[in-house]
Amino acid sequence: MAINLQKGQKIDLGLTKMTIGLGWDPNEGTGHDFDLDASAIMIDSDRKLVSEECFVFYNNLNSPDGALTHTGDDPNGKNSDGDDDEAIIVDLEKVDSKVKEILFVVTIEDFERRKQNFGQVRNSYIRIVDNHTNQEIAKYELDEDFSIETGVEFGRLYKRNGSWKFEASGIGYRADLSFFLEKYYKGPIIK
Repeated sequence: MAINLQKGQKIDLGLTKMTIGLGWDPNEGTGHDFDLDASAIMIDSDRKLVSEECFVFYNNLNSPDGALTHTGDDPNGKNSDGDDDEAIIVDLEKVDSKVKEILFVVTIEDFERRKQNFGQVRNSYIRIVDNHTNQEIAKYELDEDFSIETGVEFGRLYKRNGSWKFEASGIGYRADLSFFLEKYYKGPIIK
């Protein structure tokens, strides 16, 4: 039976091959489709992005070590029919030794022009599915009203004492995808 996680709760995983599924349902009547984007950020011991290629999102579907595979962009949230809107397949046995943490974030594309935020999104969650059994191991449902936030760190995998754990984060930001890249980038951003 799956564990329903609370914000800040941490669990031991005990598995190496999993799918991190992210889902949401936009409220109707905002006049625009919602394009929410799931991303994974591979971070080193200094809490910095290991390399640009370790930022896995709709334009970079695979990490260089082969540990992360993004299943692709769902530009309007209508392709899932109740299942995960976007997912990232994880193989912890392949994770580069420099990687100590993998953050999973969801951002709203073009939120300023469309006047959108997470307060207009319902049924948001992150879940972990065991790839061997296809069973859901844990799920964290975002239950806060993020009325101004446009980017949310849903959860993170992190390595402690040689084993991988998961934490349900639920941290909101008024930010887009570039914010997360800049936050964790080591060098100057070239624009």
